[in-house]
Amino acid sequence: MKITIVAGARPNFIKIAPIIKAIEKKQDEGANVSYRLVHTGQHYDKNLSDTFFEELNIPKPNSNLEVKSGSQAEQTGAIMVAFEKELQQNPCDLVLVVGDVNSTMACAIVAKKQNIKVAHVEAGIRSGDMTMPEEINRIVTDSITDYFFTTSTSASENLLKYGVEKSNIHFVGNVMIDTLYQNLDRILEPVFWKEYQLETGNYIILTLHRPSNVDEEQSLIQLLKGIDKLAGDKKVIFPIHPRTKAILGETNLDLKNILFVEPQGYLNFMYLIKNSFAVITDSGGISEETTVMGIPCFTMRNNTERPETQSIGTNTLVGTSVENLQKLFGEFLQNGKRKARIPELWDGKASERIIEILLTKN
Repeated sequence: MKITIVAGARPNFIKIAPIIKAIEKKQDEGANVSYRLVHTGQHYDKNLSDTFFEELNIPKPNSNLEVKSGSQAEQTGAIMVAFEKELQQNPCDLVLVVGDVNSTMACAIVAKKQNIKVAHVEAGIRSGDMTMPEEINRIVTDSITDYFFTTSTSASENLLKYGVEKSNIHFVGNVMIDTLYQNLDRILEPVFWKEYQLETGNYIILTLHRPSNVDEEQSLIQLLKGIDKLAGDKKVIFPIHPRTKAILGETNLDLKNILFVEPQGYLNFMYLIKNSFAVITDSGGISEETTVMGIPCFTMRNNTERPETQSIGTNTLVGTSVENLQKLFGEFLQNGKRKARIPELWDGKASERIIEILLTKN
């Protein structure tokens, strides 16, 4: 069985690492399976891409399509053109895509048009928000997928509502959590830890990248000032994306608690999350990692495609207003952590289940 694995952006790298390990384990056991790793180049900043390959021991990609950035249409089109050539030159039995970035959808479409089966890892998750490009990517990918691997029972139920055959849906758990468990004993203190006098529980992690939160300079400044105020005596570590940094420009924000740092590699970032007091983010994936590590998470979005992080885990959905964030964060300070659990099958073995299932299908 020849599998082509597609990775396009930072979250993808975290998800493919354990899948590759699971394939290599099967190879060691004598299974007739091989893989080819294709990096579309959707994220090309070294801090956002190469570092993850090094830290997570992901082998060098067999092919880098070097698509880089552009508008949604430009990037998607460029990925499709390049991936079509890749598949023509390197035929395979299955294309495995992960997550919901442009590379996920673009490569799934190309594979199906060449009559190659598609496996989608993290299938079925839905936010219900069609203004998010990721939601469109999910829906399109799932409409042409052959093997659906889900992280939760709610994702499986979403697929059933869309008319997917039950026999093609496999609830396997969360590959992102596989990576977390495989690397928890390797996480590293960042270089600025001592300089900023960070200690376990004395700081908050902030990440912002969604256009609704960062694209308009004045609203971003007001958001940062509001977060700076709610932090009280806690430092706020903000690994700032180059694009967000450019929006702020040289503005003097006069912030008391927020410290801007460079985007972090996986091992440094997980160290920061594990030892934090709380996390404020607009990322879906981080709400999964905080749930497993038992860290309170406040998600600045109006919806989430990962409802289990809210109903079972440590995540609180706060919307996009800083006033609501301050209110809910204040309640957390008053009442302490709420009871939370780790969702079913988030046990570090999702990748092994995926490869086991694919080998029985071949």
